[in-house]
Amino acid sequence: MFPPGSFGVGVTVAALYPDLPEGLSLPPRVVDRPSRLGELLPVDRMTPEQKAANLELVAEAEAQLAAFKAELVVGLAADRPASDDRRSGTPGAASGEWAAELLDASVSEFFPDELALILNCSRTEATLLWERCSTLRRRLPHTWAALADGTLDWPRARVIAAELGWPARDSTPQVLAAVEAVVLPRAAGLSITRLRALVRAELLKADAAAADTRRRLAERAADVTVRSLGDGMSEVRSLMPAPAASAVRAAADARARALKAAGDERPLGMLRAVVLHDLVTRPWEEWPAVSAHVAVVASLDTLESAAAGAPGTGLEPATVDGQPVTAAQARELLERLDALCPGGLRAPTGGTLGICMTDAEGRLVATATRGELERVVRRGCGDHPDGECGCPVLGMPPRVDRYEHAPAQRRFVEARDGTCRHPGCPNRAGLADLDHVTPYACGGETDCTNLCCLCRRHHRLKTHAAGWYYVMTSDGVLAVTTPTGVTRTSRPPGLRSGILEQLRTYSERRPVPHDLDPAPF
Repeated sequence: MFPPGSFGVGVTVAALYPDLPEGLSLPPRVVDRPSRLGELLPVDRMTPEQKAANLELVAEAEAQLAAFKAELVVGLAADRPASDDRRSGTPGAASGEWAAELLDASVSEFFPDELALILNCSRTEATLLWERCSTLRRRLPHTWAALADGTLDWPRARVIAAELGWPARDSTPQVLAAVEAVVLPRAAGLSITRLRALVRAELLKADAAAADTRRRLAERAADVTVRSLGDGMSEVRSLMPAPAASAVRAAADARARALKAAGDERPLGMLRAVVLHDLVTRPWEEWPAVSAHVAVVASLDTLESAAAGAPGTGLEPATVDGQPVTAAQARELLERLDALCPGGLRAPTGGTLGICMTDAEGRLVATATRGELERVVRRGCGDHPDGECGCPVLGMPPRVDRYEHAPAQRRFVEARDGTCRHPGCPNRAGLADLDHVTPYACGGETDCTNLCCLCRRHHRLKTHAAGWYYVMTSDGVLAVTTPTGVTRTSRPPGLRSGILEQLRTYSERRPVPHDLDPAPF
């Protein structure tokens, strides 16, 4: 017993080396070993639901261990002050150029070498770990706390630290705090790809001028390198601005798909590599004309800022194939495409211009071409042609009384979803199937509130894999439940709030045993 106001530590002593279960024996020359978790918690005695629950507990424990590891790394770095190193100008001291590249001038230059030996990894890996851990402990306290509490896993914490660490080294604590406040509440529900894009977008939004400065410096590092992979293969890496990289990939993909459609039996990836090689090394050859798809998405405010030459701080960044870019970079790209002119936006030669209207919460309200929008403006409300009635003249495409969706519905759903909606899948919506969330054969309507983009793999999973359950709110927030009862959600990328209570109500409905939609594949 301890008196009031004092603290004590209780220690329980337990045998960590119990007898081996019957039928098991130690390897030759091994006389003893610690117990294994699988022996203390036999997996073969667990139900599928128990295995899933334990996997979630393992992920939580891994997060807590990662947070403790970050404390240890930062603490050990503090034990190795730079004062232990040779002073500048004395024999054996680091050169000025090398010293300028140190992660933390207050820590010994040899700390990464010690950390590498402790963890038995390379010095580069140790330096990256130190940088991530230092960022979490010193610059992102709330992210580290979520990691320590097990509510945020290490892969997501690492992404946040990577994007707000060295790349944002010149950003003020106020900027980092603003970005962290937006990103952290959403981080656990986003895939790694979408989380990285969100962090970059919020950093651009918080300080677009600084982002443009970093971009111009980064562009000077553009290069083409080759890395040997063995088996007679090498990897060509081309570091270039994001819009240019998207255009190169889209052009190679379009030509490869044209060859595939013409009957070439080689894998699509192999055809992309062949096309890229021939385009670079045989530029004189004539190729059939193809359309390469590069999606540029920007809000009206961002476009106006771009047209005016303003940096765009505080505005939603534009995106190029899902990657956030500043208003200035969007302006440069649109001008090269001849889509931004004194008269405003127009469809680029050989391309299209789509206009999406959203409400204050980011919900997609309607989609239209510029021509359709101009006709609506000229025509106005058919019921009140002489007044400002406020009647909606554009909206979600109406449902159709058949299984096959209408072209307007595909345009709307692709614009709303952006990618395959299965949680964590980054595949582009333009290459996805439109699927009835509630199967058409079970009474599901062919309506935008019951349609979502699923890539072919996840369409097949929903159609053929037993025990999976999909449900979607009218906002487009999709919940997917696994056969073991684990539910993950995905939301349209522009949606800033979701009707989660409605989603919980939907999730309580009796699941449909099988997806009875006829497979369009």
